[in-house]
Amino acid sequence: MSSNKKPPFAVLLVNLGTPDAPTPSAVKKYLAEFLWDSRVVDVARPLWWLILHGIILRFRPSRVAKNYQQVWTEEGSPLLAISKQQRQGLEAKLEATLGEKIPVLLAMTYGSPSMEDVGRQMRELGVEKLLVLPMYPQFSSSTTAAAFDRLAASLKKCPHWPELRFIRDYATYPAYIKALAESVRQSWQSQGKASELLIMSFHGIPQRYTAKGDPYARHCKATAKALAAELGLQPEQWKLTYQSRFGREPWLQPYTDETMKSLGAAKTEGISVICPGFSADCLETLEEIEEENREYYEEAGGKGFTYIPALNARSEHIQMMQELVRQHTQGW
Repeated sequence: MSSNKKPPFAVLLVNLGTPDAPTPSAVKKYLAEFLWDSRVVDVARPLWWLILHGIILRFRPSRVAKNYQQVWTEEGSPLLAISKQQRQGLEAKLEATLGEKIPVLLAMTYGSPSMEDVGRQMRELGVEKLLVLPMYPQFSSSTTAAAFDRLAASLKKCPHWPELRFIRDYATYPAYIKALAESVRQSWQSQGKASELLIMSFHGIPQRYTAKGDPYARHCKATAKALAAELGLQPEQWKLTYQSRFGREPWLQPYTDETMKSLGAAKTEGISVICPGFSADCLETLEEIEEENREYYEEAGGKGFTYIPALNARSEHIQMMQELVRQHTQGW
């Protein structure tokens, strides 16, 4: 693309974020930004400031840093490395499909690359139309809405905005469900047989968020039912659970860790675990599910634990993203 030719539009992929390094100081900096967002934790600010800075940020970064060290790669954080692969894959797919280069940019709601970093890229490219694709299949105010808030905040001082379109969710988008199903089938094929049970583990949120109107739980159930139907599973062949709860208040249930312990105690002979709400493998899948929850299951007496990786940069996932982009940029 020549320097004087503006692209017809650009795509912005947004994910949650990650520390810059697997160190307590880097994790502390990341958690301070992430956990201060009222979309994530809606406790009254004065009280939450005391809890966050007086307790959480004094003790949690060291433990979390050790977890990150277990999954860190030569390319850095798995989430960031995979997100870069997704960005490159989608850009190449769009160029092959449309016959011209469509810039695909990447930003994180928290940490780097920031929305401001991407804003500078857009100005250099002369972007006038922008499609924002948060990499959260199921909408939640704590993730998708937080990404929109962060984007809007980054535009406050910008005198010239591009035309914006925003993809809210794709919880039951056919190509997404088919991509998930294909990943399950390939995993089962590599094992030589289907697992006794498929666990679909989604990130949890406090129950009161749902009571206030957050549609996330409804979206998770819709995704789980659609995937089960695509795979031809009977109700007793799959379970929906929620992971990553934090604090003492009730979160969406059933909890993944408690489910693992009960399945292990029941001497289950084979389970597969997939995390459909995560578009890229990260700490919550690689450490929490594949390591921590595997341990809960096996120590309780279960056998045959298989983690099915996130869609990451699989060709079916890139194809799905390309279809979403083309659908939402009609008329551009």
